[in-house]
Amino acid sequence: MSSPPVVHSVHHPTSGTWTHVVADPASGRAAVVDPVLDFDVASGRIDPGPARALLARIGQLGLEIAVILETHAHADHLSAGGWLRDRLGVPLAIGAGIIEVQRTFKRLLALGDDFPAEGREFDRLLRDGERVDVGTLAVRVIATPGHTSDSLAYLAGDALLVGDTMFAPAAGTARCDFPGGSAATLYRSIRRLYELPDATRVFLCHDYPAAGAVAIAQAFMRDEKDSNVHLRHDTNEDDYVAVREQRDATLAVPTLLWPAIQFNIRGGRLPPADALGRRYLKLPAYFDAD
Repeated sequence: MSSPPVVHSVHHPTSGTWTHVVADPASGRAAVVDPVLDFDVASGRIDPGPARALLARIGQLGLEIAVILETHAHADHLSAGGWLRDRLGVPLAIGAGIIEVQRTFKRLLALGDDFPAEGREFDRLLRDGERVDVGTLAVRVIATPGHTSDSLAYLAGDALLVGDTMFAPAAGTARCDFPGGSAATLYRSIRRLYELPDATRVFLCHDYPAAGAVAIAQAFMRDEKDSNVHLRHDTNEDDYVAVREQRDATLAVPTLLWPAIQFNIRGGRLPPADALGRRYLKLPAYFDAD
């Protein structure tokens, strides 16, 4: 029987994002899940500092990266997936639902014919039940739509990389009010994850600790089932949908939604340059109704 994977987790305080490095002890090969870049909205400056620090950590650990995995096209930070792919020469993978996400935001942002919305910015489009090999470690792909239509979780041995589908038990579950989101669909995705063993280690994509508190990278499935504040093992779908939709109606739009989506649906790359070599990200603007 193979050894369970070793998961090294790095927190990005600005966005509350966890990047996980899932390592196969037998081969020293690993997968990077949900890497992050810094972005300053006012200046338009993208800083790869977090990705450089991640590479340094990987080097210290003596790991060889086999693949970069995205759990979905994030709306709260810029992905370092493309930046790392260029430097490591390894595949960048995301859920096949990214095509639907691309088509939705191509329409919402009028991105034009230079953006084909066919998923070609990624090396591999993953579907439910597929396998990604990381050394001797078989990583199972589990589709978890609801937060977004391209959301995935990755199961590696006893480690579940859950994306935004759910947070630590005290923080609940993901919002479902983005285009393509659905609280009922997310409920069914989470109920499917709840079929996994209680001892499954659940590695979170986000945690937002209070001042002075330590960010939480991992929970256990038993704790999610027993005490997740939005969806316990005995929560019915109608009650969950009511609570989720009521809460979503109070949430602010993420600060980086529009730049992050445009960058991340392109595989972590900026739009093509204009004739003068300049690159632009669009920002929708409108007057509130009277």
